[in-house]
Amino acid sequence: MVQKQHHVIISLASNSNQEAHLEAARAQLTQLLTEVHFTSAIYTDPVGNGPCSMFNGQCSKYLNQLCQGTTGLGMNLLNEVLKEIEKRLGRTHNEDGIVTVDLDILEYDNERFHHRDWERNYVKDLINEL
Repeated sequence: MVQKQHHVIISLASNSNQEAHLEAARAQLTQLLTEVHFTSAIYTDPVGNGPCSMFNGQCSKYLNQLCQGTTGLGMNLLNEVLKEIEKRLGRTHNEDGIVTVDLDILEYDNERFHHRDWERNYVKDLINEL
């Protein structure tokens, strides 16, 4: 029996040791998904007034990237696996503002999620690379 493949777009972000963390996340996503394509990565300023990771007295910038691929996993299971990857790469949800890696499903079979993220300039810019 052939398993249905689902088209997904996932956002990647990090504000701590950004290049290394996104590289590790890309390696994990390459193992998880098929027909994987990554956009270029761009730095952005933090959004909002929440806590941020400080570097030289300034909030650390985020390194953002998008990933497109296919998976046989259902939406909920894919999200659970992404959150497990985040934990494996050191993500905690404390209040220190450090985000080692954040992986969010932006689109699953043409249904969009994280609607505010779709309005962010980096998503608008990078989506054209997919």
